[in-house]
Parts: sequence; structure tokens; C-alpha cells
Amino acid sequence: MANLNIKLVKSLNGRLQKQIATANSMGLRKIGDTTVQPDNEQTRGKIAKIGYLLQVEEAN
Repeated sequence: MANLNIKLVKSLNGRLQKQIATANSMGLRKIGDTTVQPDNEQTRGKIAKIGYLLQVEEAN
């Protein structure tokens, strides 16, 4: 199964509480934080909610 490198590139300041909670559930707390998540339907759903705050790349 493939993995995704996910990096928070925009601030969470001023965002809705749901968006902050989604980022926190992925392990992203501040700008520049990076996490590796499995490429599955649940992760894709989270990315869809806050994708404009993230940089997503396929992990090797």
C-alpha cells in the first residue's frame, strides 16, 4: 500500500474549529510539520477538507 507525505504549508490561525481538528488528527500542529499517512479513503477525505492548507506528495 502506498503512503502520502503530507506537509502543512499554511497557518491554522483563523480557521474553523473543524479544520483545526482535522489537521491535528493528522498530526499537523504548526507550519512545516510533516507526516506520513496511508493512502486510503479516510486520509483522502481529510485531505479534501483542508487540502488548500497542505502539500501532498506520494512517499517512496
